[in-house]
Amino acid sequence: MTTGSQIDPRAAPAETMAAMVLRQVGAPLVWEERPLPRPGPGEIRVRIEACAVCRTDLHVVDGELRGGMLPIVPGHEIVGRVEALGPGVSGPDVTDLDIGTRVGIPWLGHTCGHCPYCAEGHENLCDAPQFTGFTRDGGFATHVVADAAYAFPLDGFDDPVAAAPLLCAGLIGWRALKMAGDGQRIGLYGFGAAAHLLAQVLRWQGREVHAFTRPGDSGAQALALRLGATWAGASDDPPPAPLDAAILFAPVGELVPLALKSVRKGGRVVCGGIHMSDIPAFPYRILWEERQIRSVANLTRRDALEFLAIAPKAGVRAETTTYPLREANAALDDLRCGRFQGAAVLVP
Repeated sequence: MTTGSQIDPRAAPAETMAAMVLRQVGAPLVWEERPLPRPGPGEIRVRIEACAVCRTDLHVVDGELRGGMLPIVPGHEIVGRVEALGPGVSGPDVTDLDIGTRVGIPWLGHTCGHCPYCAEGHENLCDAPQFTGFTRDGGFATHVVADAAYAFPLDGFDDPVAAAPLLCAGLIGWRALKMAGDGQRIGLYGFGAAAHLLAQVLRWQGREVHAFTRPGDSGAQALALRLGATWAGASDDPPPAPLDAAILFAPVGELVPLALKSVRKGGRVVCGGIHMSDIPAFPYRILWEERQIRSVANLTRRDALEFLAIAPKAGVRAETTTYPLREANAALDDLRCGRFQGAAVLVP
C-alpha cells in the first residue's frame, strides 16, 4: 500500500499541463494551460499517450447530455502511462498498477459502491456515478487524474493510438453484443468506431455481420465488407434475410422501427448510444411476436475486463485517423460530418 503520493522519477519535471476545455456548451474547445494536478487518495495521474474521440463527446459539446460539469475537459477513451500514485492506491479493486504502467481509462470514472444498483452488481446504473469527460475532467489533455479502481492495465497493447478506441467504442459494443444474445445473424446500424470493432469480434466468433450505413456511404460499406461483413447496405434497405438481432450505434431514433422490421420473431433491437433522437410512433405489429427493444447504459468494469481479454484473441484492430491535441475541434467536426472511417484519435 502506498501511504503518500509517489511521483515517477523518470517523468519530465513539468509543473503544468495542457488541455482542450469546453467552457460553454455549443462553443469550440479552448486550449488552456493548468497547474499539474496531484492525485488524491485512491487516484492516479496519467500522462496521456492517446485519447479517441467518441460521439458521446459530441453530445457533451453540443449540450445534448444534461447534468455535466462546466468547464470540462472532454474525452473518455484514454490510454497513457501512470505518472503518479495518490495515497492508498491498493486493494482488491486495484491490480497491477504502478508507476510506468500503461492503462486505459473509460467513460465510467467512479461509482458510489453502496446504492442498490452497485450492491446488485449493476454499477453501470449507479445512483451517484462520475463520468470521465463529463462530470470529471477527461482525456483531451496531456495529463488526467483518474480513480485507480476504474483504470485498466493494458499489458500487451503496444500501440496506444490503436488501443484508445477500445475504451468506449469497444466496451460499449461488447456490452451491446451481450444484450443482443447469441444469434447468428447480427445487424449493425451505423458503421463507425463501435461497429467496425464489433464486426471483427463477430467474425472471430463465426457470426454473420450485416452492416447498415447512411445511404450513399460507400466508404463505410466498403470498410464493412473488408472487415468480413456478409452484407452491407443503406440503413433503409431491408437485409437479405431476417436478423436475429440488430444493434444501433447511429443516434437516430427513426432507425428503431426499421430495425424492428428487419429482425425475426423473438429478435432484439439494442440501442447502443447514450443519446438518441426521439423514436417515432410505429405500428404495434412490428413489435409483436415477442420482439424486444433494449438500451445500453454506460458499462461495468467487468465489461472492460472481458473485452480487453477478448480483443487481442480476436485480432481486433482499430481503423484510426490521428489529430494533434490542439486540433480537437477539427476532429469533433470531422466526426460530426462523417469525414473519416473508423475512429479519430487525439495525440498530445
